[in-house]
Amino acid sequence: MMNAADTLAAWQAREQEINVHGHEIGLASPEQVAGRTGLQILQAMVAGEIPRAPISRTLNFLIVELAEGRAVFQGRPLFEHYNPLGTVHGGWIATLLDSAVGCAVHTLMEPGKTYTTLELKINYVKAVTHKVPLVRAVGEVIHRGGRIATAEGKLVGPDGTLYAHATTTCLIFEAQPSAKP
Repeated sequence: MMNAADTLAAWQAREQEINVHGHEIGLASPEQVAGRTGLQILQAMVAGEIPRAPISRTLNFLIVELAEGRAVFQGRPLFEHYNPLGTVHGGWIATLLDSAVGCAVHTLMEPGKTYTTLELKINYVKAVTHKVPLVRAVGEVIHRGGRIATAEGKLVGPDGTLYAHATTTCLIFEAQPSAKP
């Protein structure tokens, strides 16, 4: 079992490994996602083949691990994310967890399918500050049916501290082509 320093070093190494690709920020074109499963789309994003979502740059997080029914996001809490109380805003934490649980569901989408969040519930259990060097939001699918999927997630630090946990319910439906902004 790794200690906190070793875990942090491994997390930092993974971030550097992913950032080597020099990711474009934007939205994937319909041609870039056509015929791909949700897992393939997300894997292409991590590999730098299709753009990362703009929010990943705004809120300083990225996908670091993917598997069927599982997505792991890593974020760096910054002073810029603080609320007036002197801790990282709960919205930053919620966005990281929403991304992890939503993308866990996304990994199970067949080509031509998509989803949207129907419900997101967050439980905050410990304040996050910029003194926490990195956090990871680990999302895992609990159930995937024909129209509804549920997933759960945990936000943890490299020392194993639990900061928050979440559940989501998502609606699955046929994807419609959309125009880029």
